[in-house]
Amino acid sequence: MPEQSYIRGVTRRQFLGRASIGIGSAALATLIQERARGSAGLDGVPHFAPKARRVIWLTQAGAPSQLDLFDHKPGLKEQFDKDLPESVRNGQRLTGMTAGQNRFPIAPSQFKFEQHGQSGIWLSEILPHMARTADRLCVVRSLFTEAINHDPAMTLLQTGHQIAGRPALGAWLSYGLGSENDNLPAFVVLISRPSGPTNAQPLHERMWGAGFLPSRFQGVRFSPGKDPVLFLSNPPGVSTARRRAMLDDVAALNRLKFEDYQDPEIQARIDQYEMAFRMQAAVPELADLSLEPSTVFDRYGPESQKPGSYAANCILARRLAERGVRFIQLYHRGWDQHGDLPKGIRSQCYDVDQPTVALIEELQERGLLDDTLVVWGGEFGRTVYSQGVLTADNYGRDHHPRCFTMWMAGAGVKPGTVYGETDDFSYNIVKDPVHIHDLNATVLHLLGIDHTRLTYRHQGRDYRLTDVHGEVVRALLA
Repeated sequence: MPEQSYIRGVTRRQFLGRASIGIGSAALATLIQERARGSAGLDGVPHFAPKARRVIWLTQAGAPSQLDLFDHKPGLKEQFDKDLPESVRNGQRLTGMTAGQNRFPIAPSQFKFEQHGQSGIWLSEILPHMARTADRLCVVRSLFTEAINHDPAMTLLQTGHQIAGRPALGAWLSYGLGSENDNLPAFVVLISRPSGPTNAQPLHERMWGAGFLPSRFQGVRFSPGKDPVLFLSNPPGVSTARRRAMLDDVAALNRLKFEDYQDPEIQARIDQYEMAFRMQAAVPELADLSLEPSTVFDRYGPESQKPGSYAANCILARRLAERGVRFIQLYHRGWDQHGDLPKGIRSQCYDVDQPTVALIEELQERGLLDDTLVVWGGEFGRTVYSQGVLTADNYGRDHHPRCFTMWMAGAGVKPGTVYGETDDFSYNIVKDPVHIHDLNATVLHLLGIDHTRLTYRHQGRDYRLTDVHGEVVRALLA
């Protein structure tokens, strides 16, 4: 029969080659469908009506001391320099920095606390500006994590896992919800250095990476200076028209390669080149803070006109939120006070207190706080016992994963709330524990996402930000 003679005439190489074309066509159809969704995100996401459209996460890298800022323990004054009871420490593993200490002397906070607002939230005297916005805050005193060192703790906070390689929260949101602005990334990262001398832990780009998601979902870092995004500007002698023509030619070559290999990263590369071209027009105006009136700089404080400062980055975060950027992550380094904590933490609070409150107030006045979630906090807490020598006016604190404090404000959270409770030493949680997975599940919920349904198949397994854990903390919801 004719078809049998045709089959006998087809070599094995021809058969496999033609079969692969069919497989490739199916894969291409899937990619085209994904691409057609474009900046709108995944079909069916959000899963329900969201309270928040965007997030500004003010990441205090290095771990602020909850004992000196939020978790008031007046009874510790009577415990000064006494050894922390073994029944409290209960065999907790220690870092290499204090494991060799002969004793663990209790170090009460040097700072005064007062209650503020109608909610009566306790705040340290070194947060005077935050005191006036206390009734907007939703304070969680009972967060905990498994990680006891900075890198794995920050990785867990950002990606839901202590081991690197998984997507950051901002990448998950970019993947699930897409972007509201075609000329800017959905996920932007800002990093500020402290104004005073301090021990600033390093930050790795994988903290805002896409992991196994397509690379177009990774965070884009904005830096101070002439070029907020590296290599974004055209080199001397290259006009916008020539850049457009070059990108068209490169895209044509990439599409030929895509037809051969069906590699989704080739399509991602095309998308990223196009985004970079559009950003060339959008970013310079966005990053030009000189367009802001002097009253804005006065409001954000004396450091706000210094490029790359926390205050300047808070202004930039508000400008990004106004333009529909989905996830804005501001890292402020320098909270790692193992020694000389009173001086170091004062300096850090000088950097962040006034600008943070100015950001919240500006978002409120511009009608953005109702659909913007603001999150403030670090990767773990600090020990009640002193690291190193304890004196009447000086102490340090080591890493403490068992309990720490973060707060949220804005879209969908219950304002003027304190949730969770620690023991008399701010060492163990005694009421309403909240794991990092629970926090991330709650943030996703506020964005209209069921954290168990936002998944991505990688190497034969469906992954999600919260792994197989996490519960929405409904008591935090308005």
